[in-house]
Amino acid sequence: MDTKAFKRTLQSSQNYYRKGFGRSQEVTQLLRFEYQSNLIQQIRDNCYTLQRGNVTIKLAEAFGFCWGVERAIALAYETRQQFPNERIWLTNEIIHNPLVNQNMSEMQVEFIPVNEKGQKDFSVVAQEDVVILPAFGASVQEMQLLNEKGCKIMDTTCPWVSKVWNSVEKHKKGNYTSIIHGKYKHEETIATSSFADKYLVVLNLQEAEYVCNYILNGGDRSEFLAKFARAHSPGFDPDTDLERIGIANQTTMLKGETEQIGKLFERTLMRKYGPAEINNHFLSFNTICDATQERQDAMFKMVEEKLDLMVVVGGFNSSNTTQLQTIPSQHGIPSYHIDSAERIGPLNRIEHKKLHSSLEIVENWLPSGPIVVGITSGASTPDKVVSDVIEKIFDIKAAI
Repeated sequence: MDTKAFKRTLQSSQNYYRKGFGRSQEVTQLLRFEYQSNLIQQIRDNCYTLQRGNVTIKLAEAFGFCWGVERAIALAYETRQQFPNERIWLTNEIIHNPLVNQNMSEMQVEFIPVNEKGQKDFSVVAQEDVVILPAFGASVQEMQLLNEKGCKIMDTTCPWVSKVWNSVEKHKKGNYTSIIHGKYKHEETIATSSFADKYLVVLNLQEAEYVCNYILNGGDRSEFLAKFARAHSPGFDPDTDLERIGIANQTTMLKGETEQIGKLFERTLMRKYGPAEINNHFLSFNTICDATQERQDAMFKMVEEKLDLMVVVGGFNSSNTTQLQTIPSQHGIPSYHIDSAERIGPLNRIEHKKLHSSLEIVENWLPSGPIVVGITSGASTPDKVVSDVIEKIFDIKAAI
């Protein structure tokens, strides 16, 4: 399928929308009321620090909603106002935040149902319906299906995600296999891989090292395909499809690791084919999301300070929030990933998600005496949620 031609066709359709409907002013006021916080603004104005009693809150200098997320939510709100009586569907969560997705449901924006096989059932969508594509994007196959149905499509895909898709298109044009640094189950990676011809998804540097060792030394083909069973294109052959490689990424992954993976593949192909031939075997573009990088940089700066503990606020299925959680863990700082203030209490208790693990409850998580608490949040987290978390911390410390 010529995905580039299809996108051009889709974007020229009278049923396709990628901009608002002139309702930005009223939507902006509504979003400010539902998602912003006076307390957070106060902390920003006070050099990202607030002390109350024996608690000092240190807020990361970059956190919370990014431009792409704000844009996606605003477009979704405008869509409901523009089509007050139509049935509106979302192909996935608009962003990975429970409060925002709850608000979508309250606006009667429904999710495409998923059957017992884990597949979306698009048969519920009628021609007169409206479908919102989330900030992570949607696969080419989903967009093609919706276009054929003739329903209205509001595309809120983040431009940074679209930038990755453009890179993958260039890989395909040059007959390069796209190596995608990401999580193969993540909506964004599913969408990105749908634009590729040949692709392989690697989760981390360890998986990349395994692939590079195979490129240099060969190995057990069956073992390779079993290891990446759900993370490669149909018919993928590691013996022939790793000769020409292009690097892409899920925009929410750690920048440092994406860069390491890119350099590793470049060195590997240089060893195999020689420096003079590297441009015929390796292709890389900078597709790291600015917002993701800014939040990671702010976190790296924060963990250099004296902190007693760190709270990371964001959806449990939010990849960029999980990446933030890895940073204090690597620096030996006790850290707690929660998705809302409701995870705190009763008393001095917290229910949090351990890194790469499940939820656990910790009693007496806030130590007695003066403490310094670092706070950050993922790019899908409203300021209001962060504010509620901070108030809960102050309340607990005042009572113990």
